Amino acid sequence: MSLVGERWALLVVRELLKGPRRYTDLAAGLPGIGTNILATRLRELEAAGVIVRRKLPAPAASTVYELTAYGAGLEEVVHAIARWGARSLGPPCSDDDFDHEWGLSAFHALLYPERARGLTATSVMIVDEDAFTVRLDDGRLGVELGVAEDAQLIAEMGFATFFELASGDLAPQAVLDDGRVKLTGDPEDFTRFFEVFSFASRVAPPLDGANAVRLGPRAQPTAAPAGPTLIPAA
Repeated sequence: MSLVGERWALLVVRELLKGPRRYTDLAAGLPGIGTNILATRLRELEAAGVIVRRKLPAPAASTVYELTAYGAGLEEVVHAIARWGARSLGPPCSDDDFDHEWGLSAFHALLYPERARGLTATSVMIVDEDAFTVRLDDGRLGVELGVAEDAQLIAEMGFATFFELASGDLAPQAVLDDGRVKLTGDPEDFTRFFEVFSFASRVAPPLDGANAVRLGPRAQPTAAPAGPTLIPAA
């Protein structure tokens, strides 16, 4: 934690998980970060071998930052904290500032690799006004904006419904029965989607079941702490 425990450090890593970024791209993706803090975190992460700085060839000729192979090992750490944070904070309110490309990061965080193993499918999730094509190719994930013409499954729903399905607080069949989801495709594929994309813990419970409560429904805290969040939404 001494390498990435400083404020904003893991958020910088989160942004770089999307690919190489210029300084200005990082600043835009981290609203609220001061330029001096960003510059300091980049220097620290570079010194620790987590990121590397390189210059793009002409005609771009700009400097970008990217994760090293060592830094890319933080991907599941970032995703695990994002899942935990999302369950703690709950879905965004209607008046929150919202990144409408949230799914480009969120579906990677929600992916349960063991459950996706061997699966090949193309699904479209339309959540409020945001549409994402989610592709699995033998368990490997690709996410893009928009609606793919070759999708086997298209599901339209509100964000609160999507959140409750991913958290396990709602069963897929229940939202199909009460009309909260407009579905094109096989209901079994819809159920499988939220088995594969889930907030569920990736840690097996102990044999004595003493910590089984950690897999239970989300409990809303009385007050969310102030400060940056790993959730790429508000």
